[in-house]
Amino acid sequence: MTWLTWRQLRFPVVSVYAALALIGVGLAVSRPVRGGFGDQEFPYLGSLLAVQLLPAVLGVFWGVPMITRELETGTHNLVWNQSVTRSRWLAVKLGVGVPAAMVAAGVLSLVVTWWADPIDSAAALETERSFEPRITPLVFVARGIAPIGYAAFAFVLGIAVAILLRRTVTAMAVTLVVYAAVQLAVPFAVRPHVLPPVEESVTLTARSIAGVQTEESPNGYVPQSLRVLEPAGSWVLANETVDANGAVVRPLPAAVGDCMPAEGTEPPTLADLDRMRECFARLSYLGYRQHLAYQPASRFWPAQWVELAVFLALSALVTWFCFRRLRHLS
Repeated sequence: MTWLTWRQLRFPVVSVYAALALIGVGLAVSRPVRGGFGDQEFPYLGSLLAVQLLPAVLGVFWGVPMITRELETGTHNLVWNQSVTRSRWLAVKLGVGVPAAMVAAGVLSLVVTWWADPIDSAAALETERSFEPRITPLVFVARGIAPIGYAAFAFVLGIAVAILLRRTVTAMAVTLVVYAAVQLAVPFAVRPHVLPPVEESVTLTARSIAGVQTEESPNGYVPQSLRVLEPAGSWVLANETVDANGAVVRPLPAAVGDCMPAEGTEPPTLADLDRMRECFARLSYLGYRQHLAYQPASRFWPAQWVELAVFLALSALVTWFCFRRLRHLS
């Protein structure tokens, strides 16, 4: 049974691992040097995309066909009538496919993490960012060990959907949609709350104010909210102006309505910007503060381990469902 499963999966596995070897060589010879990242934007974005897409590819093109191929041709009945139980049939498929998927995603992610380390290290020191810190949602999913959990989940998800739908193309599409939905939901509904964010109340000063968001009106631009300098390398969840009671203020009070330059004036100079910041800093005397909530850069690896555990737990739950559903499969 193990030999048969390997024969079914060997071509996809060899193809993916060969592609990973080529990617690894390419990244090894093009690793950026600290301080010079101007020509690295394309490989940087490409590596992000590759790590994020690989688990979905493994679930759709490895997991789904492994089951639907047999269900559509009826060969599963032949196997089950030759002293191979349903549970063993599925266990062998999972035992071969899940480790292969986890290793593939883990190797790619760790190679990309090593390649991007100079860029990530620089991003962790910047407050005005040219590259996103690695703890932010877009980069987090393409670094470290979390993609190992993503690959395990995507693979068993493909198996579960294949058992339910029994049609290759339909199961591929549903697997992709469900996996994408989970990957969109976790960064916003789960990850910010697993480790409680750091919260700070920042005094509004000319030096702490980094920007202002405005909205155009018939009387010119109306200041809506302020932004203060954010901790370097962090994932900022909230950067909002609040009053003395802690309630979010939007738009800003009329007391600072005259801080914006008049409509039709020349673009502000550096001196003008300094005066604007000093003007907005008057809010601190009225009891206003800036509320900051963020995940600091130091929580990257703890968050990675938590996310890996979450997706391995989801994988175990989906695997349990697969064995339960298999009992009713004809």
